[in-house]
Amino acid sequence: MKLLSKKSLSSFSILPEIIAILLAFLISALILLFSGYSPLVAFSALFRGAFGSKNAWGQTLTQATPILFTALAFLLTFRTGIFNIGVEGQFLMGAIASALAGIYFSGLPAPLHIALSLLAGGVMGALWGLIPALLKAYLGVHEVITTMMMSYIASYLTSYLVNYPFKAPGWVAQTEPVAKSALLPKILPPTQLSLSFIIALFFSFLVSFFLFHTYLGFQVRAVGLNPEAAENKGIAIKNRQILAFLLSGFIAGIGGGGEILGVHGRFVDGFSPGYGWDGIAVGLVGKLHPGGCILASILFGMLRAGGMTMTRVTKVPLDLSLIIQSLVIILVAAPYFIKTVIMRRKDL
Repeated sequence: MKLLSKKSLSSFSILPEIIAILLAFLISALILLFSGYSPLVAFSALFRGAFGSKNAWGQTLTQATPILFTALAFLLTFRTGIFNIGVEGQFLMGAIASALAGIYFSGLPAPLHIALSLLAGGVMGALWGLIPALLKAYLGVHEVITTMMMSYIASYLTSYLVNYPFKAPGWVAQTEPVAKSALLPKILPPTQLSLSFIIALFFSFLVSFFLFHTYLGFQVRAVGLNPEAAENKGIAIKNRQILAFLLSGFIAGIGGGGEILGVHGRFVDGFSPGYGWDGIAVGLVGKLHPGGCILASILFGMLRAGGMTMTRVTKVPLDLSLIIQSLVIILVAAPYFIKTVIMRRKDL
């Protein structure tokens, strides 16, 4: 048995993804046409809303940033053969930790306050990911069950925290604003695009370097591609899977913190429309490669930002806009997911 297949997941032909995206837009055009809307007008509004101006670009990249973080978090565990669908929970726990650090670690210089607040988010995300990691490694509990449960717990727990002990005065379930010294600087004013985007790109580089240019990263990939052969080579599978969970949770937590410190300025209940779930799709669309995840996250950011403009300008119902986004996800991610499962079965 080969430790790493020649058909490694690091191969990076994007032609199938391009075809799938075009097919998704073709089906979407037919849906719009049969619903009584002009596909040309609708798609024109979508692309203008995503790329038609500096503000549009800022909105697209703002939407792409948290998705890139969660995609990187997802691919790290998936590379070890673990289907971590709890990225959303790790993202939320990181967000609440960064928000509280931003509020209560007051009086610090801005660079230090930002660093400590983001670190608090990363550590909390890592600890939240450690729980299913230990259950998987030592008790054999399937990670799909535990990570999904942990995501629901994180959602309800953060909602409780901002509705009761840390709720700011008023009707909205949210914390007090974080201190100004904890806010991430904007890099494309007047848009919400912040330094969090640059941090996400930096983590993309770090993850790529770790996976493809370090021996530890090679071991992580080997465990995912062929655990039996990896174990025969002396690789500690449990340790590598726990490590992947910790790194995944840390990155997701940093992403949650970046969203709070860079966009919202406080933790608002329900602020995430599902960034963790989108990250799973983006990770698959990006072929489990950090470079691919950058491009795929921008695509999803375009659909989110442009979809809002399309709905506002053309009066296309929001549901139709969401259908277009879902079609892109299904047609691009599903074939690659099936291919990945088949490849792994052949390698066993």
